[in-house]
Order: sequence, then structure tokens, then C-alpha cells
Amino acid sequence: MRMVIAAVGRLRQGPEAKLIADYLDRHAKAGRALGLPPVTLTEVEDKRGGGMAAEAPLLERAVPDGAALIVLDERGQMLSSPEFAQKIAAFRDQARDIAFVIGGADGIDPSLRDRADLAISFGRMVWPHMLVRVMLAEQIYRATTILSGSPYHRV
Repeated sequence: MRMVIAAVGRLRQGPEAKLIADYLDRHAKAGRALGLPPVTLTEVEDKRGGGMAAEAPLLERAVPDGAALIVLDERGQMLSSPEFAQKIAAFRDQARDIAFVIGGADGIDPSLRDRADLAISFGRMVWPHMLVRVMLAEQIYRATTILSGSPYHRV
């Protein structure tokens, strides 16, 4: 099993990069015992400015064949952290790779969004895609702790 975050744009060194690295490192350590692999981050960039349509094929190439495609989209479902953890566990139990896709400033092209296994939203507000990476990394780690029974997540 593989877990991938495919995101549009390059993240510069700074507080967001440190937070993402910290949460993904914590996930890697805690997830091993649960059969969850480390998460790899793949960044793509369309230098020609073609927007969503040009970004879609770049994102698709970062998604492993047969992976459960989870897009982060403002129109997606708003899940609780335990519900998110159960989705990850279900894909793990099906022995499916998981690919989380974060679009650029204009979002995710409908051709890619429409074939997603799951679309999730972090609320009705729109978030900068660099912050969404941090939020996703934290939720992946939180899901790992929920599945392990750790007290990190409090209800």
C-alpha cells in the first residue's frame, strides 16, 4: 500500500513545510504498526499558466494506478476526524493505495474531480492550498492516532 499527497504548487521552506514534515513524520512512526505506509508528497506545477485543465494531467500522473482517489474540494463531504480515519482504514483493508489530491488556486478540474472515490472539504470556507496541505497532514496523523487508540484525539 502507498499513500500519496499530490498537490499543485511548490512549497517553500517555512512554517507550513515544517508542520507538514512534522505531522507526516509522526504518521510514519505511528502508522507502521497499523499497516499504514509513510505518505509521500508529490508537487506538480504547470509553468504555462493553463489552470485546472493543464494541472489535471500532472496530478493524474502522480496518482498510483488503482489508487483510491480522494480530492480536497469545497463541494466535498465534511467528515469528522473519526469518519476520516474509518475511510482510510477501509481503503487500507481493501489493500488500495490512497492518493489525496489538492488543486491549485482554481481548484481541481472536473474531469479529475468527477472520478474521485471521495471528495472531502475542510469546511465551507475556501483555504489557501498551502494551508490545506498542513490541515491534511494533521488529519492523516490524527486518523492514525484514532485507529491506534491513542489519546491524541479527544471527543
